Amino acid sequence: MSVRNGDGNGSSKRKPTAAVHLIAGGGAGLCEALACHPLDTIKVRMQLSRRNRAPGVKRKGFFIVGKEIVKRETPLGLYKGLGAVVTGIVPKMAIRFSSFEFYKGLAKVHPETGKISAKAVFISGLAAGATEAVAVVTPMEVIKIRLQAQHHSMADPLDIPKYRNAAHAAYTVVREEGFRTLYRGVSLTALRQSTNQAVNFTAYTYMKQYALSLQPNISELPSYQHLLLGLVSGAMGPLSNAPIDTIKTRLQRSEARSGESALKRITFIAKDMFKHEGFRAFYQGITPRIMRVAPGQAVTFMVYEFIRGHIERFQVSGDNDNQYRE
Repeated sequence: MSVRNGDGNGSSKRKPTAAVHLIAGGGAGLCEALACHPLDTIKVRMQLSRRNRAPGVKRKGFFIVGKEIVKRETPLGLYKGLGAVVTGIVPKMAIRFSSFEFYKGLAKVHPETGKISAKAVFISGLAAGATEAVAVVTPMEVIKIRLQAQHHSMADPLDIPKYRNAAHAAYTVVREEGFRTLYRGVSLTALRQSTNQAVNFTAYTYMKQYALSLQPNISELPSYQHLLLGLVSGAMGPLSNAPIDTIKTRLQRSEARSGESALKRITFIAKDMFKHEGFRAFYQGITPRIMRVAPGQAVTFMVYEFIRGHIERFQVSGDNDNQYRE
């Protein structure tokens, strides 16, 4: 990802097109989903758990929840909802990176450094996160959470769940609860995604800039450094918005109630959680979420930069070949 407002490495390097963001972002998102989805399933189960309502009952930890899922539902149970994620991951990542570059392109460039301000990078991240939340993430997460919340065994063919797969879950939700249910929690999702991406892109951009300044002999960081920078920046978002994510998960898990506004439902969930489960309930699942998001962002940035770099080098090579022919 460029630190500058344009190509970031001089005029000889072509600015990445929307197709580059689509291919690089989609490939990065697919790798991230396959590697980290089990952690997301454990996080959702922990956020939906009401075990701590009973007095004197100890909360189940991350490893215990994961072990129980594997024991009762087989290891495939950790991948419930993966279909919904994979279906949406290509457009999600394409929208994330392309919209971030688009919003960043609207910012004013410093005449001497050729860079935009940290404030502009942060706002571009906010806008990119909100864009992906409305376009893809909200309906994808409603379906994913419905699938992840099912406790059926993946090994028993007679244990038939309500939602068989992502497509069936989407059809059932729309048929029984209406199309608007797919966008339940869109405001919370947009708030979570926007804060995530604002912190994520700002931290990654400036850590990458600093890393490059320490290594003036190279124009692009090696993959392992992209991995480490993505890991650190990815951990920052979940710490800043964990309560939003927990309330959103419970909201999207619940079925629609006629005549009840989204704000009223959100307020009820938050008050009910605080009354019966205490303040700590808002941070349930924070460990698996950080373990899910931080490595996920690490993989995403590494693969994205790797694929984009190869595509750009291929384009430059093709341009040079055309020049020789002319």
